[in-house]
Amino acid sequence: MTAVVTRDDDRMSIVEHLAELRRRIIVCMIAITVGAIVAYIFSLDVIRFLIDYYRDATDGRRDALIFTGPLDAFATRLKVATYGGIVLALPVWLFQLWRFVTPGLEPKEKRYAVPFVATSILLFVSGTVVALLTLPKALDFLLNIGGSELEPLLSADRYLSLVTLMVVAFGVAFQFPVVLVFLLLARVISTAQLRRWRRATVVIIVVFAAFITPSQDPYSLLFMAGPMYVFYELSIVLGRVLKR
Repeated sequence: MTAVVTRDDDRMSIVEHLAELRRRIIVCMIAITVGAIVAYIFSLDVIRFLIDYYRDATDGRRDALIFTGPLDAFATRLKVATYGGIVLALPVWLFQLWRFVTPGLEPKEKRYAVPFVATSILLFVSGTVVALLTLPKALDFLLNIGGSELEPLLSADRYLSLVTLMVVAFGVAFQFPVVLVFLLLARVISTAQLRRWRRATVVIIVVFAAFITPSQDPYSLLFMAGPMYVFYELSIVLGRVLKR
């Protein structure tokens, strides 16, 4: 009688993993490209919206940003479009990320794909909102810390890079609870460990917030580190509900 060799479909070789990663990266790049095209169409509206914060921070003394090279204006629009494409493609690349890592989870845990993506999007949007709420205070601090002897005259590239990086930084930081819950589901960590790590986590969060915020002002640090620690505590509560 001939033996039949069965193969566990959930087990993949290194070559198969690399092929899977390549395929999902291609899907993400296509989604980001399409999102960037859409963002480029509306990039001037986005720029006008962000300049309003600069105008308010200078009490209306500055109504526009400057550029010094003939290609700077176009490069600025491309940069805004790129960041916009990443944000607009968020559902796609988060789903691709989840599908890439789920083979290591149990079948009943793979059903969390939709909640994972939906929660990640909601948290990213929340981080964006907090970043824009923090921006006026951050700009006021940065533009006035030099005293009245220094008059702000910002270039479009540097200002928009600061704002967009700040928005992205808050959006990424607000993914903290999603990462923790995923590690709990994968049994990499436990709620008991999270409870023991509270003190060290406070220091790590503050250092992380100070490092990742591009504006380096105290307001951004506070408004990023505070929610991150709240998310940490909520992850412990959710982990106990999930019996992890």
